[in-house]
Amino acid sequence: MSRQFGTIIQIGDILVSEDVVLEYFACDYAACKGECCIEGDAGAPLEESELPVLERDYPKYSGTMRPAGREAVALNGFFEIDRDGELVTTLVPGSGVCAYACYNEEGGCICAIEKCGCTKPRSCSLYPVRVTRFKGGGMALNLHRWDICRRAFEKGRLEGIRAYRFLERPLTDAFGADFYEALCAAAEKLCADGQTLTQE
Repeated sequence: MSRQFGTIIQIGDILVSEDVVLEYFACDYAACKGECCIEGDAGAPLEESELPVLERDYPKYSGTMRPAGREAVALNGFFEIDRDGELVTTLVPGSGVCAYACYNEEGGCICAIEKCGCTKPRSCSLYPVRVTRFKGGGMALNLHRWDICRRAFEKGRLEGIRAYRFLERPLTDAFGADFYEALCAAAEKLCADGQTLTQE
């Protein structure tokens, strides 16, 4: 596809921006202590199919949530609609804190859902990759840049870990092993010669 805005990798009906495979990224929890769960003007993006799961598993993880988080869910439900009309996780009113966040013994923020062995929102697992779904079908994967993750980009560069490699498991879980294998092949070629790639 056109290089006007960078190379686009096409794998079936999924378009992947070159930043996903060229940029370096490795989450540096020791530096940020989960700040992504407590900052922002909206919750984490949700897929409609995830809403019943959040409600179904609530009895399993709600006891791990902070009281303010449980109050937010009781008041506003398991999800909210952001200013763009998208489904997102509920926030504690008056803050950027995700209702599903809790804290570990060291004071770091973690996901209460994940801590209890339940499945946290896909967008959280895939970060810094964001998924955009097209109305006519298909989707696009783009890299999101957030200042609080600056150290993660630095760590990735220092350790030579590209974003798609760091996200091997969540990308495979979300889109399948065949997709990830094709992405790796396209990434290797893109890194080698910078050509526009299409994988069917």
